[in-house]
Amino acid sequence: MSKIGKLPIEVPSAVTVNVAADSVSVKGPKGERVLPVRSEIKLSLDGTTLTVDTTEDSRFAQAMRGTMRSLLNNAITGVTEGYTKKLEVNGVGFEVDIKGKTLILKLGFNLPKKFVVPDTVTVECPTLTNITISGIDNQQVGQVAAEIRKLRKPEPYKGKGIKYEDEVIKRKAGKAFGSGG
Repeated sequence: MSKIGKLPIEVPSAVTVNVAADSVSVKGPKGERVLPVRSEIKLSLDGTTLTVDTTEDSRFAQAMRGTMRSLLNNAITGVTEGYTKKLEVNGVGFEVDIKGKTLILKLGFNLPKKFVVPDTVTVECPTLTNITISGIDNQQVGQVAAEIRKLRKPEPYKGKGIKYEDEVIKRKAGKAFGSGG
């Protein structure tokens, strides 16, 4: 039995949820998300409470029940509050800038790296070393943040590279100068 799937979802007053046979749409102040619904899942909306149930009693159906409940909860949170990831760029001469839908990153290579931002997220650069990624889809925001971070991962000796704001880089000592032999 799914422990997460059996929990009801409280729908805020600013959000409208439309349940169809094979999809559910969640519309709020920040935007709209449409999620597909598998045949094993049955959704019911009673006033402001959304419940997820299964149409068959199998282990796979119970797993999909918990997954669908989490996806719906994330969609409701996304259209009301949105999701944000913050990245920091560390290194001498490393900086970022945004021009239109293109993020230009100077990361110590001979040419700047260019990253085209998808339409599903918004990217801002409040300072030369900070990147803020926001949107209504948690998966999309995390995917764009991971792709930007992948352009220059932080290295363990000096900590140079792109890291998440709350990420802690394990530092290494490097070569030790010691006894002459």
